[in-house]
Amino acid sequence: MTPIWAQAALVFGLALLASLIANRFRLSTALVEILVGLGARAAFGLVGYEAIFAVQEPWVKTLAGIGAILLTFLAGAELDPDVFKRQWKEAAAIGGASFLLPSIACWAAAHYLLGWDSSPALLAGIALAATSVAVVYTVMMEYGFNRTDYGKTILAACFITDLGTVVTLGLVFAPFTWKTLVFAGALAAAFAYLPKIVPLAFARFGGRPSEFEAKFLLFSLMGLGALATWAGSEAVLPAYLIGMALAGSVGRDAALIKRLRTITIGLLTPFYFIRAGYFVSLPAVLAAPLGVIVFLGVEIASKVVSVYPVARKFSHPHKDAVYTTLLMASGLTFGTISALFGLSNGVIDQAQYSTLVAAIIATAVIPTLIANTYYLPRHRLPMVEAEAETALETSEVRS
Repeated sequence: MTPIWAQAALVFGLALLASLIANRFRLSTALVEILVGLGARAAFGLVGYEAIFAVQEPWVKTLAGIGAILLTFLAGAELDPDVFKRQWKEAAAIGGASFLLPSIACWAAAHYLLGWDSSPALLAGIALAATSVAVVYTVMMEYGFNRTDYGKTILAACFITDLGTVVTLGLVFAPFTWKTLVFAGALAAAFAYLPKIVPLAFARFGGRPSEFEAKFLLFSLMGLGALATWAGSEAVLPAYLIGMALAGSVGRDAALIKRLRTITIGLLTPFYFIRAGYFVSLPAVLAAPLGVIVFLGVEIASKVVSVYPVARKFSHPHKDAVYTTLLMASGLTFGTISALFGLSNGVIDQAQYSTLVAAIIATAVIPTLIANTYYLPRHRLPMVEAEAETALETSEVRS
C-alpha cells in the first residue's frame, strides 16, 4: 500500500501547489492543475522518475473517472430548467455552431495538412470539436457565472456541442448493437422517472448523517456509467443527462450541491486534471510540434468563425461574444475520451494519439486563459448584477 499512499500524496501535493498558483494569479484551478501535471512529468522526466505517478493504474483511472462523472453531473444539475426553456434557441445555435464547422475544419486539417488517413482524421475532427464541460463548469463556478442566466446558457451550449460529439462518434465508430438499445432504454427511463423518484426518496430518507442523498446519486451515476461502457458508450454521457433531469430538484438543494462539490473538487478532480496534464510528453511534443500547432490553430480559428457571429446575433456585446467563443473552444473531457476510444479500437496509433491529446489539452488551457485574462465580462459577475439590481430598485423607490 505504500506506493499508493505515496502517489495519492503526490497528487494532492500537486493539487495544493496548483491552488496556490491559481489564487496568486487569479486563474482557473482546473487549468493550473493541468499545467502543473504537465510540468511535473517534465520535471520528473529530467531526473529519470517519470513513472513516479502511474497514470494508468486502475485505482488512479477510477478516481479520475468518478471525478469526471460527478463534475459533469454537477454541470448538468446547474442547468436551470426555466433558463433553458427561455434560452434554448441561443444554446442550440451556439452549441451546434461550435460542433459542425470545427469538426469539419479539424478533419480537413488532419487529412490534407498532416496526411492522416480518413478514419484517424475523422476521429481527430470529432475529438477537437468537443467542448469540455469539466473545464467550462469549473470556470463558471469559480467566477460565479453558474448562478447567472449567461453562464447557464453557456453550459447548455456545451451540452449541445458534446451531444454532437458523442452521437457522431457512436454513429461513425461505435458498434450499434442490442446493447445500445438496452442502454438507450435504460437512460430514457432514468431521465423520465428519476425526477419523480428523487424528491420522494430524499424527503423520506434524506436529511440524515448517513448521507442517503449522495449515496443514491452515486449509485445511480455509477450504475448508468457501467451500463454505458458495457454498451460501448462513455460513462460521462448519462451523468450529464441525469444532471439535467434533476436540475429542478437536486440543482436547487444548495446544501447537497455544496457537499457534492466538496467531494468532487477536493478529492476527485485533482486526479482527473493532473492526470490529463501528465499524459503530455513535452519532449515528444517539442520534437514534432507541427501537428499540435496545426490542430490548435485550426480549432481556435474555426470556433471563432462559427461561434462568434452566432453569439453576436443573440445581442451579446463584443467582449461577451469573444468570451463565449473562447470558452466554447476549450476542450478536454470528451476530446480525450474520443482520442482514447480511437487508440483503444485501433483507429489512431500512439503517435497520433499523443499529438491529438497534446492539442486537446492546449485547447483546454490557451483559449480559457486568454478569455479570463482579457475578455472576462465583469459586468455579468453575480455581485455586479446584484449591485445593479439593488441600485435600480433604490432609484425606483425614490422616484
